[in-house]
Order: sequence, then structure tokens, then C-alpha cells
Amino acid sequence: MENSKQMRVWLDKMELSHPLVIAGPCSAETEEQVMEIARELKKTDATVFRAGVWKPRTRPGNFEGVGALALPWLKRVKEETGLLIAVEIANVSHAKLALEFDVDILWIGARTSVNPFAVQEIAEAIRDTDKIVLVKNPINPDLDLWLGAVERFYACGVKNLGVIHRGFSTYTKTKYRNKPKWQLPIELKKRFPDLPIINDPSHICGEREGILNVSQTALDLQFDGLMIETHTNPDKAWSDAKQQITPARLSEIIEELKVRVPKLTKDSSKEKLEGLRSEINILDNSLIELLADRMKISSEIGQIKKNNNVAILQQGRWAEILDKMLKEGAEYGLSDNFIETIFKAIHQESINTQEEVVNG
Repeated sequence: MENSKQMRVWLDKMELSHPLVIAGPCSAETEEQVMEIARELKKTDATVFRAGVWKPRTRPGNFEGVGALALPWLKRVKEETGLLIAVEIANVSHAKLALEFDVDILWIGARTSVNPFAVQEIAEAIRDTDKIVLVKNPINPDLDLWLGAVERFYACGVKNLGVIHRGFSTYTKTKYRNKPKWQLPIELKKRFPDLPIINDPSHICGEREGILNVSQTALDLQFDGLMIETHTNPDKAWSDAKQQITPARLSEIIEELKVRVPKLTKDSSKEKLEGLRSEINILDNSLIELLADRMKISSEIGQIKKNNNVAILQQGRWAEILDKMLKEGAEYGLSDNFIETIFKAIHQESINTQEEVVNG
């Protein structure tokens, strides 16, 4: 995917002293609101002004954007502040209108990138454009589907390509609106190191308090930038009010963020070591989340056993699980002793959890 190098060159030419910052409201509401936010963002380290023009909502009846009416507002932002402008496009009509109004960055949303038919139509509509195109990860955690969307633009001659990591939908309740599943963007960066990747902490968190921590994790993993939803009056925003921050808070976050990995050569052992340690931290956090999910299920099982007066320990079931895990562990080169030690501990904790429910 050599075309991704074009955007890498563009990022280098900007000579930023910090990662790329794309900021602006979830939705363009009024011309006055758009211009007020843009003028405040001009005082920060933001380089790109983003605003939702067409808003794909999960359910009808919610605010779905003002549509093409907002495009002249964004053009005015560009002319008066010098900020680049970015909008989400979801179909051919959106794409053509965005090009007509000289939008600098077009991004493909998570609900669109999951649909190869829609992506292909948009890619053909903007064939050979020199505009920047960023593809958000699809709502489901499928790396090939994400990369497939990028490849469709690549095949249509789009030179400036990048991706946005906004997390993945989940049916379980977690501290995130969309689980980051960091291992997927990590794998993407390994396979295509020249493909720029932007993190969207606003959609991962779903609330403003977690934005700093998620942004820092992204920088620790050497992401190229951040897309952060910003509003001068977040609590009164017409969409996604909880996850938007003020321009002043954006400046504070940018100031607090640390680019921990030094800008050394790609062959630097120190850089590689720091990167690998960051990956281990992410995987360790994922393990904790998975174990917590497993114990929640154990608790539900305990309740069923209590209601039906069933014994907690099912020796046959335990033997079946252990045998299966030993075989799967061997396929991944993990020793029997390691697998047995881990799953005995997990099994014991499951028994303890069920006993608390049964005897509680």
C-alpha cells in the first residue's frame, strides 16, 4: 500500500512540534456555532477543523445534521482561520458535495467502512483525488474489513490515505463506549507501518473524562494524531454532548500529553523496546478485561446452580476445559505447565465466585 507514503510525506512537511490534532464539534449546528468554535480552536495547537455535516444516527429521530447547508460555513472557517477542514462522507452525493466545497480531509465513518459496496461507490466517485482520505475502523473488530476499505481507495488512485481508530462496538457494558481493542491497530501498524493512524478518543470513551488517558495510550503506541470532538458549550451540544470538550480543555490535554518514544531512527533498539513494552501494557489490560468478563459469566452460572440446587464443582466439565486448553496452547507454542497453572487459577477463582453467589 505504497500510496500511504504520500500522506506520511504530507505530515512531515507540516513540521508539527506535536502529533496532528483534528478538532471540532460532533455536529455543525449553526454558522455562528461553527465560527465561534473555529476561532477558539485557532488559538490551540489544532491544525484541522472537523464537523459532522451528515450524521448517521443509530436510531431515527435524533439530530442527523443540517446537511449541505453547513458546507459554506466550513469553507468560511478555512478562509478566515486557515485551518484545514474535514467532514465525514457516507455516500456518493456527500463525496461530490465535499469536493465541490474544497474540503481538505474526507473521512469514512465506522458505519460506512463496514459496507464494501458503499466504500467502493465512494472510492470510484473520488477517483484520483489528491484530497486526504481517512478510513475509520468498521464497528465490528475485523482488521481485514478495515484494510479492505483502505485498499478500495488505493485501487482507485487515492494517494493520501490514512486510518482512524475509533474503537469497536460491544454488547457488554464496559467503561468505554466503543472498546479500543488496541491489538487491532497495533497489528495494522505492523503490517503497514507507512499508513498514518489517527486515534479518536472521543468515540472510544463516550465521555470526556477518559479522553486524556486514551490519547496518551495512542501516543505511546506511536499513533500519528488525534481527532477530538470540541465544542464551546459541550453540555448544550445537539449530539454526543457527553464526549465533547471545550477548546480550553483541549489545550490542557495537548499540554499534558507526553510523546514518550524518542524520535530516533527506525533501527533504534531503544525505540523498538519502548514500543514493545507499550504493546505488552495494552495486552495486559486486555487480559484483565477478559478475566473480568469471564467472572461475570461465572457469577451468572452460580445463580443458575443456586436456583436449581446444582453442585458448584463439575469435575467432568473442568477436565474437558483443561484438556482443550492444553491442546490449543500447544498449537501456539505454550508449555503444558504454563497453561495448566493459569487455567487452574482461573478455575479456582470461578469456583470462589460461584460459591459467593450460592452461599450469599
